[in-house]
Amino acid sequence: MSLFEAARWAPSANNEQPWLFLYAGEEPLLARFRPLFVDSNRVWCDRAPVLAFILARRHSAFDGKENRWAQFDTGSAWMSLALQARLLGLYAHAMAGVHRERVYEALNIPRDRYEVMAGLAIGYYGDPATLPQALRERESPNERKPLAEVARRGGF
Repeated sequence: MSLFEAARWAPSANNEQPWLFLYAGEEPLLARFRPLFVDSNRVWCDRAPVLAFILARRHSAFDGKENRWAQFDTGSAWMSLALQARLLGLYAHAMAGVHRERVYEALNIPRDRYEVMAGLAIGYYGDPATLPQALRERESPNERKPLAEVARRGGF
């Protein structure tokens, strides 16, 4: 729960806190969540002790208007959760590869109120040797863009 507590304290526009984490940490909920991930992500999900879906509330709780900052703020909550996971020696792996329509249906998510942003597997780092070869090769630090491509002083 400390992971979700960390997410709860993330900053958000007008303190809306538009995120919602739907999670499973035990059977049979885990069995209900696993098939909602695309097959290529099941390798991360089938052994994870916690699975979750990250949702963003579409409209402001204050005035009912579209919340243009909801996705940005939900990303902030996800990052807070991920940092807390690392602090506890856990790994949080967010994945865009989910069967979005199935997630709405299986978890009874009101489509008009929430947008499914991503799926999430939380657990301890496993032995890379248990992964398929293609994924095993990806289990090393990846390249990042040069700083000049992601931060510039002044304008374009």
